Amino acid sequence: MPRKLPDALSAVVDQLARLPGLGPKSALRAAMTLLRWPEGETRRFGAAVYDLRDRLHLCPQCGALTDVTPCSLCSDPARSRDMLCVTADWDSMLTIEAGGFYSGLYFILGSLPVAAGAGDDGADLRRLDERVAGGEIKEVVLALGATVEAEQAESLLCARLRRRLPDLCVSRLAQGINLAQEVRFVDRDTLRQSFKYRQHLEYFNPRPASSAE
Repeated sequence: MPRKLPDALSAVVDQLARLPGLGPKSALRAAMTLLRWPEGETRRFGAAVYDLRDRLHLCPQCGALTDVTPCSLCSDPARSRDMLCVTADWDSMLTIEAGGFYSGLYFILGSLPVAAGAGDDGADLRRLDERVAGGEIKEVVLALGATVEAEQAESLLCARLRRRLPDLCVSRLAQGINLAQEVRFVDRDTLRQSFKYRQHLEYFNPRPASSAE
């Protein structure tokens, strides 16, 4: 890379290099590609990046990124209203949705609870309480993955939900997912089978941390 780039180009390269998978050289190639595009196309690209922060927000119901309120999934009348799938992040929700086998609603956790009582006053858990409190949700599917942290979080969430709503059905994905694998990296067929044979539970004991080797 040249020792001194023009300031305008250097500013773009520096920002692009902060993206995952892009180092200084690949960031420079990306910036030069933008310069080779027709002016109108480059300006549309810049406007689209600007709109990411200007137009997108979190859906107040499920926590997904959206530009409408509520998001298109939450407002879809064809979705089953009695089942709620809880995921760790938006990527996991997109992976499940891409499979085409689930037709219920979603709830995205911002972070996983890690200890008994932890996060009881957290905004995400309060939103989850409110989401299931109306009585419309009959089953909550905990789809947090097969990491030790995810299993501990599932145990805590199960206890929390059943403590507040004893008649609520709480389930988790079947054990077809490899140990230490996150939902967003699971293939479509495995996820479909994990949903089909999901485990309905009262409480369960997650694997201790020492078993995750």
